[in-house]
Amino acid sequence: MRQNIFNRRNFIKAAGIGSLASFGTGMLPDTTISAIKSAEPMKITKIEALRIRPGLKVEGKGIPWVWIRLHTDKGIVGIGETYPFTEGQIGALKDIAPRIIGKDPRNIERIWRDIFSRMSMYGAGGGDMRILTAVNIAQWDILGKALEAPIYSLLGGKSQQKLRVYNTYLDTWSSINNWEMDKDLDKIVNFLLERGIKGIKIYPFMIGDGNYISPADIEKELRWLKGIRDIAGNEMDIVLDIWGHWNLPCAMKICKACEPFNPLYVEDIMLMSNPQSYAALAQETSVPICMSETMATRFEYREYFESKALDVVMFDLTWCGGISEAKKIADMADTYFIPIVPHTGGGPVLWLSSIHVATSATNFAIMESVYPFYTHSWPYFIKNVPVPVNGYVTPPEEPGLGLEFREEPFKNGDIIVETIAEL
Repeated sequence: MRQNIFNRRNFIKAAGIGSLASFGTGMLPDTTISAIKSAEPMKITKIEALRIRPGLKVEGKGIPWVWIRLHTDKGIVGIGETYPFTEGQIGALKDIAPRIIGKDPRNIERIWRDIFSRMSMYGAGGGDMRILTAVNIAQWDILGKALEAPIYSLLGGKSQQKLRVYNTYLDTWSSINNWEMDKDLDKIVNFLLERGIKGIKIYPFMIGDGNYISPADIEKELRWLKGIRDIAGNEMDIVLDIWGHWNLPCAMKICKACEPFNPLYVEDIMLMSNPQSYAALAQETSVPICMSETMATRFEYREYFESKALDVVMFDLTWCGGISEAKKIADMADTYFIPIVPHTGGGPVLWLSSIHVATSATNFAIMESVYPFYTHSWPYFIKNVPVPVNGYVTPPEEPGLGLEFREEPFKNGDIIVETIAEL
């Protein structure tokens, strides 16, 4: 592996730093690496937004991500990601760009706090928080490349040698195999078991207006849980995602009805606006309560911990404040002996960032994966997507995130690069 790295560096010495580094690989001559390691100042010299060409579909599905790139005067390029509202997020990037251009990207905590403090005075959240998250991920990518180390090693090393995954069943599967939950449940479950994946996320109870559910409705919505148990017994963990759909009385009824099927947890069954309501739910059911990919920063999670309102912590690395904040949320959860289960339903940078943070976390339990994403959508853009093997995924050992873009989407216009700020 070391020899391969040196060979790539020699190639870049001969060809010049420009072309490959511009794609975000961050491969540099030894002399530049030596200067960086000697703690010479570094500064952000250019900030770019990478849009996906409007109308582009991979395997019949649109692509919701936006990437950002931070270029430095040392030739290192960091990549970040967020989703799904491209125009609003690029607008937020234009707002904060003057405050980070020229700064040393390795000062990760200082830049995060300065941007967060300012946005909080105007109501932090939405596109502001998502773009701060993307910037933070790109900074960690730069730091890892500068130190020639994978990000997980900078977060404390390997607490996990490999990461167990479950699979989320989405309608994206229909473009690959035309399967549907109601008629093909046995095929879906066995497909996952054959690949060593022993957990599935499903979306029952997405009916009505969230204010009333009848006994007949509950019985009908339990059909997938019953089917999975009939097919796989207890070999398959079941995760229920209910997208904040229900009020408290209905949530209590649903959780009580699900108890005989022993789900791994129920995720976001109510809106994430009231920790006291979640605390009341947690007291009434044996089903573990999971929250929430939609929350951002340790400050939002704090009250849920203190209210005993959750049993499992989920965060999205491209929404919650970035790698820095995800690690802090994970550590905070660990003080309550609560496990983490990262959400990865976005793009490949989210997937890689989550793998690095989860690898470093002592309280990691399981992580989301989506088969069509890592086998179809992401490889269109990325050369080296980590793929689960026998139900587990491991982190890349390359510096930073370890991500390597394909050049073709840049050349054919499927990725559109917009310069936001430049020195």
